Amino acid sequence: MKLTLTTFVTLDGIMQSPGAPNEDSSGGFREGGWLVPFHDGQAGDLVVEQFASADAFLLGRGTYEIFAGHWPRVTDPDDLIARSLNRLPKYVVSTTLHEPTWSGTTVITDDVVNRIRGLKDQPGRDLQVHGSHGLAQTLIRHQLIDEYRLWVYPLVLGRGKRLFGAGTVATTFSRVDTRFTTTGVAVHTYRPSGTPSHGAFDVSSDGSQSSSASAGGPPPRRR
Repeated sequence: MKLTLTTFVTLDGIMQSPGAPNEDSSGGFREGGWLVPFHDGQAGDLVVEQFASADAFLLGRGTYEIFAGHWPRVTDPDDLIARSLNRLPKYVVSTTLHEPTWSGTTVITDDVVNRIRGLKDQPGRDLQVHGSHGLAQTLIRHQLIDEYRLWVYPLVLGRGKRLFGAGTVATTFSRVDTRFTTTGVAVHTYRPSGTPSHGAFDVSSDGSQSSSASAGGPPPRRR
């Protein structure tokens, strides 16, 4: 399966508590629910489109509990998001969740990186990660993400948990797709493509400007 990370971020990279004030107030965060004013029908359609390619979900405990408190109560058979989340396998990375009640849930408590690599080796389409800040940091550090689906919202918050935190591996990306909603949200899809190259701009003896760059490395390991 292809491991995809879908997350909502501000222009300054904050991904904490996008959907409600009480989602994640850790660290004294008081800006929860910042994406709600930007939601429109177009965004809803894009969410459904992304969920349609899921064959399994991989979640951190915080996001899992938010989902588990909501989606099992949505029983409309025409709701594709609810149908996917309620019927497909769900893997939760947690050392404290012992008896999950949401059907189809498996808890991963140890050997996390190798267990996730094993899930990726299984046949299927997307192994989807949504939100899950702490888990995302582990996936980024170990270069396990095959595709980033970043919903970039037109605001800055100045504080909060950032998607690319300490320990992020320097990586270049290839843009696969970009969509825009009517409220100015940019939905970018990127795939890791290698390590950064570096260069400099020079002025030659005839006064013209040129640039030189060193070659970047091969794509990072993404198994």
